[in-house]
Amino acid sequence: MSRNNGGAVGGVPPEVVSFLSGKGGRSLIVKGGAGTGKTTFGLELLERIGEPERSFYLSTRVGDEALYRQFPWLKTSEMRSRILDAAKLFLDTIQAGAKGQPAEVPETEQKKIRAGREVLGSFGQEHGPPNRVDRTHLSSLLKRSPMPEVENLYNRIEHALPAKSLLVIDSLEGVTHKYGLEMEEFVMALQKDLVEGSSADVVMILEKPEAGGIEYLVDGLISIQREELDERRVRHLRLEKLRATNIGRPRYAVTLNDGRFEALGIANGAAARASGPSSWTPFPDPERFYSTGIPDFDRLLGGGLRRGSFNAFEVDVNVGIDDYYMLFTPTFLNFLAQGRGMIGVLAAGESPEKLRESLIRYVQPNHFDTRVRIPDYTIAETEDPYILPMARYGRDEALRAMVTAEKAAAGPDRKPFIEYMAFDTFESLMGDQVAIRMYFSGVSRTKHVGNLGIGLLKPGLLVSSEILNMMDTYFRIVNIDNAPCIYGIRPRTTIYAISPDPEKGAPHAVLTPVV
Repeated sequence: MSRNNGGAVGGVPPEVVSFLSGKGGRSLIVKGGAGTGKTTFGLELLERIGEPERSFYLSTRVGDEALYRQFPWLKTSEMRSRILDAAKLFLDTIQAGAKGQPAEVPETEQKKIRAGREVLGSFGQEHGPPNRVDRTHLSSLLKRSPMPEVENLYNRIEHALPAKSLLVIDSLEGVTHKYGLEMEEFVMALQKDLVEGSSADVVMILEKPEAGGIEYLVDGLISIQREELDERRVRHLRLEKLRATNIGRPRYAVTLNDGRFEALGIANGAAARASGPSSWTPFPDPERFYSTGIPDFDRLLGGGLRRGSFNAFEVDVNVGIDDYYMLFTPTFLNFLAQGRGMIGVLAAGESPEKLRESLIRYVQPNHFDTRVRIPDYTIAETEDPYILPMARYGRDEALRAMVTAEKAAAGPDRKPFIEYMAFDTFESLMGDQVAIRMYFSGVSRTKHVGNLGIGLLKPGLLVSSEILNMMDTYFRIVNIDNAPCIYGIRPRTTIYAISPDPEKGAPHAVLTPVV
């Protein structure tokens, strides 16, 4: 993929793309502890941002064959040409003359060239990108120790001029330890020679979580940390410094799924705006299950949500309605598109009108109006056939109204329907003791008649423990660095990021393992 001016590229944060796509060279240090994904991030930058023939990855920690075993996607001929194993580059450099690589310019000639450039520059006669790589600081280091792999990289970057190159060095410690250099002087050489003098982008991977005082030498600093959430692994990418670049989001949750680095939550807007289907084609229900309308979720559940089950989704306080509806909407649509119905007691902030508007884009409005019923306990009058104005009814009338609503949702063919229940609504209206009796009765009925129960729990409910004891499954929906995620408590699962399907567009959704 070619360079992109400011947009998201694959799983790379847009701020990083913008930073490395600016005019002139940029230097970037990526730091983090062992196992945080620094190598995977460097390789992802190489493929997603670098151009073939002028992007290079110098590995000092493992050989290229070990990289190919760990990251099979690197085996393409294009990516293989960018992987430079330091152990092999010594021989490459010795044979450089036979292979036609650019010859090293003697120091005496370099001084003449630099002096000439300074004179021309003073008269304003030198413009445009460089056509030779500056070797001033490298030459000083070479007087103490030969560094064939570094000289080879300088030659390759010079060969690509005047086009801009991308160099990833993994790791800084590997090079400096091998040649007995101070890290500061090596970083300074790369900054002055390649970044400032030759307009190259240089990404340096640090094997430890602290930069040790060298961060002031470079233009950008990124850290990657690994933490635990409910005994599940989560990685965070933090944008600590990106010179001359607006940082819209300072943190991203990331995954290393299938050996690829992906920052989560960056494609949601684009996928949500994608041209989705004009109608919903239902996913078939496996025996004993109801499909969730999300193939990834069905596979996670072993086929879908079990018939006659009630399933709890506990939503964290920083998760928005649109976020958790990415998970629920496909299930609602999959039921309605098969001629089934739904009864929904909505949570505070959820709108019956908005729910109808979002669903009738993909199913017939008449079907929604006749087979969906939404009890609203705050209103006494309505002209909408799908809304039950429960505030107008006494206890007996309310019970009769709910029986009528259930018949409408089941239809003349008495099909199973969804019972969507926001538990906080009943607790706030009726108190915890009355609410828990209603929950018990409703859950029992759902299981007896074979409907699909979906229960929404929000923070602070007094009856959460009693409710969870009734549930067949129990999931938590959380926000991790602005990415909505779900994980199972019962059954136990890893964490998955929820996002619109990048190919089909919303309302289709996908789940990406956060590993």
